[in-house]
Amino acid sequence: MSKTLFLLLAASALTVPAIAQTPKEIAKKPVGAAVGPVKGQQAALASDKPQIGSFGFDEAGMDKSVAPGDDFYAYGNGTWGKTTEIPADKSNYGSFEVLGDLSDQRTHDILETAKGDPSSKIGIAYATYLDTNTIESKGLTPIQPWLDKIKGLKTKAGYAALAADASRHGIGTPIDTGVGQDSKNPDVYVVEVSQSGLGMPDRDYYLSTDPKLAQTKAAYLTHLTRVLTLAGEQDAAARAQAIVDFETAIAKVSWTRIDRRDADKTYNKMTVAQLTQSAPGFDFVTVLREQKTPVDTVIVSEPSAVSGIAKLIADAPIGVLRDQLLVRSIDGYASVLPRAFDQEQFAFAGTALSGVPQQQDRWKRAVAFTSGALTDDVGKLYVAKYFPPETKAAADRLVKNIIAAMDARIDKLTWMAPETKVKAHAKLAAFTPKIGYPSRWNDYSSLEITAGDAFGNRWRSSEWHSDYEANKLGKPIYRWEWGMTPMTINAYANFGMVEIVFPAAILQPPFFDPHADPAVNYGGIGAVIGHELSHHFDDQGAKYDLHGRLTNWWTDQDVSNFKAMTGKLVAEYDQYEPLPGMHVKGALTLGENMADLAGLTIAYDAYHKSLNGKAAPVIDGFTGDQRFYLGWAQVWRRNYREANLRQRLLTDPHSPSPQRTDIVRNLAPWYDAFKPAPGTKLYLTPEQRVLVW
Repeated sequence: MSKTLFLLLAASALTVPAIAQTPKEIAKKPVGAAVGPVKGQQAALASDKPQIGSFGFDEAGMDKSVAPGDDFYAYGNGTWGKTTEIPADKSNYGSFEVLGDLSDQRTHDILETAKGDPSSKIGIAYATYLDTNTIESKGLTPIQPWLDKIKGLKTKAGYAALAADASRHGIGTPIDTGVGQDSKNPDVYVVEVSQSGLGMPDRDYYLSTDPKLAQTKAAYLTHLTRVLTLAGEQDAAARAQAIVDFETAIAKVSWTRIDRRDADKTYNKMTVAQLTQSAPGFDFVTVLREQKTPVDTVIVSEPSAVSGIAKLIADAPIGVLRDQLLVRSIDGYASVLPRAFDQEQFAFAGTALSGVPQQQDRWKRAVAFTSGALTDDVGKLYVAKYFPPETKAAADRLVKNIIAAMDARIDKLTWMAPETKVKAHAKLAAFTPKIGYPSRWNDYSSLEITAGDAFGNRWRSSEWHSDYEANKLGKPIYRWEWGMTPMTINAYANFGMVEIVFPAAILQPPFFDPHADPAVNYGGIGAVIGHELSHHFDDQGAKYDLHGRLTNWWTDQDVSNFKAMTGKLVAEYDQYEPLPGMHVKGALTLGENMADLAGLTIAYDAYHKSLNGKAAPVIDGFTGDQRFYLGWAQVWRRNYREANLRQRLLTDPHSPSPQRTDIVRNLAPWYDAFKPAPGTKLYLTPEQRVLVW
């Protein structure tokens, strides 16, 4: 995934191997997080009634004992939160996860049918992943040649080639390379080089003195020791400690997530010769050759970190480098290795990191694997069965309405110069909305899927996808391509493509229901559409012009005005403390908080325009504006396990759901709708409120 791609929701950490994910990796995994079970969602609509409640909102889930001005999230969702348990196999649970379960079940049904067809590649992949008896009987035999290759490395001279081979098969290495759009020349692909090398989600897990994070670091050490022991290695404890020490040193030179979200700081074009000179100790020429990306020029995301990691590689004992690859390989492929390895990987990645007590059923993981390996073969069947043309047409109309509202909103801005507004309108006119599914599907005929070879299927799939990315170099941009499956419950904005993308599976209640009250739809999917649209004008997206090129097209005064407003939003979110001693990082979450604020503003305008000058009816005692904001609150229902919430506060550019919901405290129409009294917890004076768009 391009680093200019911003999700509506961060990826779930539940089933991810204990390898730090890059943005490119996240795009290839099912995304989930987040209303409680929705009555009637499993069946097709039998009438024109809303699927949820009387008008599309679950009124029973509210807690009306809470004043909207004290906690709007709890007002809209409090009873739901108190009465809804997080399933044992999940790190968090809410609207996104409910739809994720539905999507998984539907995909499961498709794959169960395909399983009986010996000519079906998706059926073979799915059935083979489910066949744990065969996996168990083979032991480590399938991965042993690769492990032997790692253990056979005797000198540093061969490390770069081995690391490249590992990366090509989805195994994490200290320095990451991948193919993406050139942000300053968006019509061409380029190789990107970035920091990597951490087995835990963030540098803070290694460097923080927080007792909870120290416990996780200790659990990581125990995990590495167990992996090496299970693999039959000697001196496991000492070798595991050496890996942790090596990664702690990597953490010290790594950039923070706040710095890494800066599009200007992370664009550093240099020749491979310059990179080699600035980061001696790592053979980049060999890595690029072995990964089938032998280019002369690259974009380096974090130059000082890459240089620092290269030096650490040069200084590290060869045994430590071997052992890190060894544990990464076993963890990365644990799901297609004997049960003991699979359980150990989950014990750390699922339980220690995210607090999840129970691993997902095997069939759910088989669905995830097959959907990732053969995405479009699964996706086109899903779309044909579950995404009718009328739903796509309705969503298309809604997107057009939101874009029109954004266009009108630009004219009302007082802080943007007239000449900049002209360019903003031009950028908006250049947008490509993608709704439901890609306009073309990939061909996997060259990917070998073999019955009874779960490890080999995973190995060859990773290789196929790596080579697919490498093969883009020198070719026109794949503008039809998607970074998500149609089955994914998420959405994203891609700056380089000047596009917003909404998979089929998110276009369902509570986000979107053609039979629900329009206010709820505009407060739900309408605000989500506005969220993604506004990303292209947020503190990073605004750095890209109508062609998707990273360039400065605002006046200096525009930038100054903008920073003054966004600085207030950073300060507002810095004050939130979801866990004792752990605050939301206002600078890390700025882009997403701005998008929530703008998305609601734009969707509100679009909703009122849709009324055609008429007053919205009162339904069940709620005005149209109240229903609009309750629709927003409903989509963010989510309960968290503490470990998962802690991880998200450290790593997620999105604020937790309660704080995302409470962005309404900045919006004047919300005050008119719910009449919060001065002195209530969310109340801001007009001067304190942040209104950018």
